Amino acid sequence: MSVNSTTPATTPTATPKATPEATPETGIDEEALTRLVPPYNVILHNDDHNDMNHVVASLLKCVPSLTTERAAEIMLEAHLRGKAAVITCPKETAELYRDRLESCGLTATIEPA
Repeated sequence: MSVNSTTPATTPTATPKATPEATPETGIDEEALTRLVPPYNVILHNDDHNDMNHVVASLLKCVPSLTTERAAEIMLEAHLRGKAAVITCPKETAELYRDRLESCGLTATIEPA
């Protein structure tokens, strides 16, 4: 590919980023939102059937927002204490995560946060 010296060089323009002052106020009442969409905890229960590597891999697969380190912490807490909170989210999402974990052979429940 040849470069034509008569063509002016173009430089990419940067898109301006929003500053905190420029961010619009949403006007959402947090208390009303919590009443309308109450948070639920997804609870992982310890079992004697799954090895620790499977539990960590299943957590990472089923709850995409978890890091490997956090998944390992959750697994260890469930192993040592009998149960561990995986994530807090709206009820429908909590049900989805619980179902995903159960499909991997893990024991999980949800409860109001």
